[in-house]
Amino acid sequence: MKISYLYRMNEFKTARLSFMGTGTSQGIPMIGCNCNVCKSENPKDNRLRSSALIDYKGFRILIDAGPDFRQQMIREEVSNLDAILLTHEHKDHTGGLDDVRALNYINGKALPIYCEERVLRSLEKEYSYAFEENRYPGVPEFDIRVIDNNAFYIERENGLSKVPGLEVIPIRVYHYKLPIFGYRIGDIAYITDANRIDDESYKLLNNVKVLVVNTVRHAKHISHFSLSEAIEVAKRIGAERTFLTHLSHQIGTHDQLSAELPPGIYAAWDGLTIEI
Repeated sequence: MKISYLYRMNEFKTARLSFMGTGTSQGIPMIGCNCNVCKSENPKDNRLRSSALIDYKGFRILIDAGPDFRQQMIREEVSNLDAILLTHEHKDHTGGLDDVRALNYINGKALPIYCEERVLRSLEKEYSYAFEENRYPGVPEFDIRVIDNNAFYIERENGLSKVPGLEVIPIRVYHYKLPIFGYRIGDIAYITDANRIDDESYKLLNNVKVLVVNTVRHAKHISHFSLSEAIEVAKRIGAERTFLTHLSHQIGTHDQLSAELPPGIYAAWDGLTIEI
């Protein structure tokens, strides 16, 4: 049963989290690599660039739109998004935004994109043709909503009225020295590309039921949590379930990684959908 069908059938009184991609910046398999992970025949080892879809209270929210955005949307038969939340400006998280053109056409409007000011400046350079005064017909239409550390609400028109807004809480984390955002929506928290979370941000993660956190490998990394660090983050937050994402081929196969993890912590895979 595809996500789009579920979306049409009900207003999601419960939340659904779908992993659109769970790979690191180069994906798995990686170009030119012959390691056992990249050559694995287990579909759970084929990882597109990291992205997640949250369906909650009738809203459909995508976190990040990397180079595999088009493939991910087609795979899950997604034809509508209420918003895209961007964690930061790196291309493995923004490189697919040109393909929102299809959603612009289907829904007849610009797509709301939430990001901080610095990320907007990057988009204006990377997608300059979408911001020109006299734009070429058919370029993507972005409705940019600049956010900061404060909680905000996503709203959607429903005929002549607005659907009650969906609260989103930005979670400030650090990708080496780059400040980026994770996000909390209801009982779900999604953190990618981080190697540091300050005490104030940990407070915003109290009582989450599902945590998504990044790790790329066992060894320490300059800008991502190592496996042991991600496990410590998970234990400190204490969510009922924690899922690891943004995985590289250095972490081992899905089966190898799963065998190493303590209870309540799981290796996510592309296409995994969970209900909260």
